[in-house]
Amino acid sequence: MTDVTSGLELRSLIKSSGELEISLQQVAIPAPGPDEVVVRIEAAPINPSDLGLLLGAADPASVKVSGTGASSVVTATVPQANMKAMGGRLDESMAVGNEGAGTVVKAGSSEAAQALLGKTVAMIGGAMYAQYRVIKAKECLPLPEGTTATEGASCFVNPLTSLGMVETMKREGHTALVHTAAASNLGQMLNRICQKDGIDLVNIVRSEEQEKLLRGIGAKYVCNSTSPSFMEDLTAALIATNATLAFDATGGGKLQGQILQAMEVAAVKAMKVYSRYGSTTHKQVYVYGRLDLRPIEFVPAGMAWGMGGWLLFPFLQKIGVADAARLRARVVAELKTTFASHYTKVISLEGVLQLDNLRAYAKRATGEKYLINPNMPG
Repeated sequence: MTDVTSGLELRSLIKSSGELEISLQQVAIPAPGPDEVVVRIEAAPINPSDLGLLLGAADPASVKVSGTGASSVVTATVPQANMKAMGGRLDESMAVGNEGAGTVVKAGSSEAAQALLGKTVAMIGGAMYAQYRVIKAKECLPLPEGTTATEGASCFVNPLTSLGMVETMKREGHTALVHTAAASNLGQMLNRICQKDGIDLVNIVRSEEQEKLLRGIGAKYVCNSTSPSFMEDLTAALIATNATLAFDATGGGKLQGQILQAMEVAAVKAMKVYSRYGSTTHKQVYVYGRLDLRPIEFVPAGMAWGMGGWLLFPFLQKIGVADAARLRARVVAELKTTFASHYTKVISLEGVLQLDNLRAYAKRATGEKYLINPNMPG
């Protein structure tokens, strides 16, 4: 077994004084218990949900970096108006990184743990922006032979979120989907699922470049929210698909209401008898991200609609162990096809603290995804 006693870990701290501090800390790596393993992390993606913990509600424009290399410290100001939302984490140094993959370098005495020694595994559970992670053997997902850590690093959050959207659609009696910020890594994944499964998907994007990207991978319905004809285009796509369920990654502004309005127009057109209350077809928007931090603003259209939040982990708990395992099995089976992830850049732990990289991944730009290799030099 490899003798691992310590390693670097990325930590995020928001002080009660209103300052964000991101740094690397040398932490002890405890010996694994009987049913635990030590994983050398070789790939961990930066997802939007990770940025929520890494940067909190800090103002990106206020970011500064002091020191060099592993001793670098990132600081930024959290606007006073945002401090209330940070109340639950003030003055607590927090480990970051939802998911990752790497090699099991040390294992406990149990049969399950020993069976993983030397294997490449994927994991979820926090603290993945670190050189090593001690974790229960049962919480590791062994990757198929020939699969690299990079290929397996993003096999939880985006794949299970996109599959969860389709599963929610089926369970709630809808037949087609709408998705915003649709040119993202997750959005492209959702397109591949829907094309493979024969499900109509209406994609909402914010630029001609993103529209071209999705059409290039076979998307049939793509609506550009910056186009003067957006509402007409969206309504036409909804009439064609009968989509009555939307998943929204933006979380603020008017887009959610526009979707519900267009769904109502499409539903009314299908009505045989007029009603002053509008259609009785239920229309649902789930917000699962906060790319836009403004409040949601909308005027209800008709009376048969709903808007709420949707998160992956509560959904997986809701559907139960067997169905969650079924979704994970599909991810493993199609890891290099349907659920393949592509990265803009691979950076080290020290690279996370470099100003140019930070400004790039903090933009949360659609279609750009950074990958951290915690054991990559510099």
